[in-house]
Amino acid sequence: MSVESITWERHDRRARLFRFAFGLGSLIVVIASWQYLELDIRDFGGATAAFADLATRMFPPHVAYTPEIVSPLIETVHIAAVGTMVAFVLSIPVAYLSAENLTPNRLTYTLGKVIVTVSRSVHTIIWALFFVIMFGPGALAGAIAIAVRSVGFLGKLLGEELEEIDAGQQEAIAATGASRFKTLLYGVVPQIKPALVGLTIYRWDINVRGATILGFVGAGGIGVQLYTAVDSFAWRTVAIIVLAILLVVILSEGVSAYARTKVR
Repeated sequence: MSVESITWERHDRRARLFRFAFGLGSLIVVIASWQYLELDIRDFGGATAAFADLATRMFPPHVAYTPEIVSPLIETVHIAAVGTMVAFVLSIPVAYLSAENLTPNRLTYTLGKVIVTVSRSVHTIIWALFFVIMFGPGALAGAIAIAVRSVGFLGKLLGEELEEIDAGQQEAIAATGASRFKTLLYGVVPQIKPALVGLTIYRWDINVRGATILGFVGAGGIGVQLYTAVDSFAWRTVAIIVLAILLVVILSEGVSAYARTKVR
């Protein structure tokens, strides 16, 4: 009696063809985009020399300028903090509306999705331009821009977390005669609390980075000094500002990573 050998394959023929077609299509898109943009690999040769020249102009950094950037750096961190906290508050109802299993009806579900999409589709710099026109130059415009941009990020991810909750806990609370608000408070919030805190901290970390360039459009923070230095070709001053921004970003990353370990 012969035993037919069976060769195990991770993907069947149809799946392999699909993966091959997808990879080939992606390669064609990249090549077509490269051709459309008329990119030339030879341009990188000149860029290397230009970078070396710029690095020479930036060294040594203008260390004596450091006291001038302490206050703008603190303002940058505050812009990120205020914007993130406002987004945290606003994202909770947005997430509730955009969660298909909790939203009251299709109209509110659509409203939640529209808010998330509009917020995430517009870059922070563009939001900052709008709010600088509305409120004038300064930290207020920057904080509001950070908040509006972050609502979509937090609302989307929290909405997805809400859609994955255990409905049994919610039903158990409701069975005791609790109101809809208390059902949400005691049956839903505890399930998403780690994600809520972790995502907010993570978004604050992102916002610290984003807030460093808002000054380019007049929305406050260290970006104002950076724009002025670049515009006046003060490359040594640019160097010390960039180093200061790098230090703040590294510190925020450390704080963010430590805080996230405490909510897991």
